[in-house]
Order: sequence, then C-alpha cells, then structure tokens
Amino acid sequence: MMSVVLYCRAGFEGECAAEIQERAGALGVYGYCKTQPNSGLVIFECKPEEGDHLARKIPVAELIFSRQLFVKVGELNNLPVDDRIGPMVEAFAGSQLAGRLWLETTDTNDGRALSPLCKKIAHPFENALRDAGLLTKEDVANRPVLHVLFRSTHAVMLGYSYSYNHAPYPMGIPRIRTPKGAPSRSAAKLAEGFKVMIPAHELEKRVEPGMRAVDLGASPGGWTSVLVYHNMMVAAVDNGPMDAGLMDSGQVNHYREDGFSFLPKRKNVRWLVCDMVEKPVRVAHLMADWFIGEWCHDAMFNLKLPMKKRYAAVQQYLQAIRDRLDEAEVWGYELSAKHLYHDREEVTVYLRRKLKT
Repeated sequence: MMSVVLYCRAGFEGECAAEIQERAGALGVYGYCKTQPNSGLVIFECKPEEGDHLARKIPVAELIFSRQLFVKVGELNNLPVDDRIGPMVEAFAGSQLAGRLWLETTDTNDGRALSPLCKKIAHPFENALRDAGLLTKEDVANRPVLHVLFRSTHAVMLGYSYSYNHAPYPMGIPRIRTPKGAPSRSAAKLAEGFKVMIPAHELEKRVEPGMRAVDLGASPGGWTSVLVYHNMMVAAVDNGPMDAGLMDSGQVNHYREDGFSFLPKRKNVRWLVCDMVEKPVRVAHLMADWFIGEWCHDAMFNLKLPMKKRYAAVQQYLQAIRDRLDEAEVWGYELSAKHLYHDREEVTVYLRRKLKT
C-alpha cells in the first residue's frame, strides 16, 4: 500500500477524510483513511501507483478541508538521537531530484513543540541531501518538494509533492500581514483569503487601488481594514459602530443599515465581502442575489458550519449558490471554498464573475 498524507485543522479530520475519499473515488481510486481525532492529519491508504496518480490529478487548491497533500514514501519510528539525518537521507534514496525540503509538523500543540527541532536540523539536512544528489544546489520552484513530517523527536513520515500541485507553503499555512491597528482578528481571514484563493499572478489585477467595495456586517471593521489597506473605497454596512481610525482614513462611508436589504446606488462595486454571523443558507442566497443583480464582480464571504456533517453541509451551500445562478442564467463564474488557517467553524467562499473575452 501507499499513503497520501493530508494536513487539516485539528478537529476536522472527518471532513478531510470524506473529501479525499470522494475526490479519489471520482478518479477511480479506492482506499481507506486512517486518522485520530484532533490530530490535524489524515492518511489515505491506496495502491502505490494510485497514490502518485492522486498527487498529480487532485488539485490541492480545490480541496476545501485539506491544507496540504503529499505522497508518503517512507516512515521511520526509531530515529537515533545522535544521527537523525542519516536514516532520513537513506530513506529518500532513489527519489527524483527535488527543489526544496520542508520540515513540518501537525498544527497541534504537540506538533508545534517540535518546531525548534525542525529549525535546528534544517540546514544540515539540506546539505546532506545535496551531497547525496537528492536536492538541487539552490531552492527552485519547478522541482518536487520533499516533505518530512515530524510526529515526535524520533518518528517521521517522508514523502514528496509535485511542484505544480501543492500549497506553496510549509504545512499549507501561509504567512500573512494584517493591517496595523485592525480593529478585530477577523481581518486575518480576509487577508488570508486574498492570498490563498486568488492566484498570486492575478492578485494585483483583481485587488487594485481605487476599486469600490462593500462590506456587509462590517462592524467594527476587521474586513473593512483589509480593503482600506489595499486602497479601496469602502461602503461599510452595519448598524453597529465602526472603528474611528478607519473612518478617519477618508476611504470609508458607514451605512447604518441591515446588510440583507442594503444595495448601492450604482452598479460600480468590484468587491463584496461579508462575515455576518447568520444562517449560512441565508448568506449564500444573499451573495447569489448580488450576482444575479450584477451588483458586484467578486465576492468573498464566510459561511458558518454546523457541528456535524460539515463537508456535506458545505457541498449543500455551494450547490444552493450554483442552483440560484443557473436558474437566473448567470453563466461564466468561478466558485470555490476553503477552510483557511484563520477560519474556525466556517469556510471562506470566493465567487467571481469571469471577465468577458
């Protein structure tokens, strides 16, 4: 058997497992998942040639609950304290030349405790792999990545992912910058959404200074602060108060109205964002209404998740949006969802109208 290893938020192993089984089944690959509650890790067991097939054919960017995916080529459970690197280099023997090495842990308290060890051995490990002809002399992005997942100080899983199909960050967690003085932590969610869900080469074109945006349920202004940071002009809609610093920016107009009834006076809005704590189906229909009415071009919003059957629920919410748009004969759109690092009991959804060619 060969394993495909996936990272997720601790507590969402069931959703990650359900998704990989569904996506693998659609490719005619059948296996089973091994996981433990709150481990932040899912292992999908399948035939050796099928694991590599999944790593090539399942777009990691399209997975909702998985942050990263790699093919496991080995597992070592008794690394000697005086020489951890030697056995790991030997385990990678015969692998194709890789362009980067990522030493990773699970996103749990136990996993994070291993981060100092990863940092300590990273440089000598890279040198040993280069001496063995397994790693390029300098980091390059057009070669596979070697993944080493530390489970403990003496146990690791080793594998690879392809350059064209992985999250471009170790552990699948991006580093982001939130606006200085952002009035709430929620700013990190939209900042991460822009970085993860918009292709890097498209970001400057899709998020430009001077664009007009609407933030529904804006108070106190976490998501508005991200829009202001990108030099947009923002209509902040909420009956609650807005952060004084944002109002002093001159880029924000505050409308004390209900987000479900507000509409702009003109159809010149590029971005609609929404982080309202409301029933997800209601928010989904609201976003569809804005698209059907051509009130915006791009929308990024959060949908809250139930306590159980969360993967099925997300599929239901996304299908509700598709059904509304199809019924209204709105064609040429992209719809994606991601359980981001800064999301908790919610997913971030990106709905975009394709430019006419």
